[in-house]
Amino acid sequence: MKALDDRPTVVCNGMIGREAFTAKDREQNFYMIGSMGLGLSIAIGAAVSQPDKRILCLDGDGNVLMGAGVLASAGALGLKNLHHIVVDNEAHGSTGGQKTITDRIRLEQIAKASGYAYAERVEANELAEALPAFLEREGPAMLLVKVDEGNVKGIARVSHTPPEITQHFADATRVKGG
Repeated sequence: MKALDDRPTVVCNGMIGREAFTAKDREQNFYMIGSMGLGLSIAIGAAVSQPDKRILCLDGDGNVLMGAGVLASAGALGLKNLHHIVVDNEAHGSTGGQKTITDRIRLEQIAKASGYAYAERVEANELAEALPAFLEREGPAMLLVKVDEGNVKGIARVSHTPPEITQHFADATRVKGG
């Protein structure tokens, strides 16, 4: 979150959303609350409606698996301004750590097969080095980041209401003067 500029970012629900909120709450963040698997759908809508802005979706492996069909939509639309970072801990961290299937299914390969212009995997310790070049790539692009299972202790819940989140994001991404 600290490496992002003013880029509009759709953040999936659950612990990733809470961590993003705690690390760097900002009006450019659209936090999904309770709608698992729909972050990429919202990011696609933002990318379509704001073709001059680079849109980021910060997602988790469980969320991507829940809405896997949307990967094909992202690829088919060929949105050059869409970037998708997937944090993969091979578990549903928000609901008790149940295992996902990403120890056997490589989401970045599904993204490539779905028409993403770029899809690669990095380890958590490689993210800081890989992120700047990734954010400059033409999309749709996915960067899957393998992380260890576990949650950050003491993180806050998103305190904004859904209408506030929507209004903040709309205000932050609206074309000025339009």
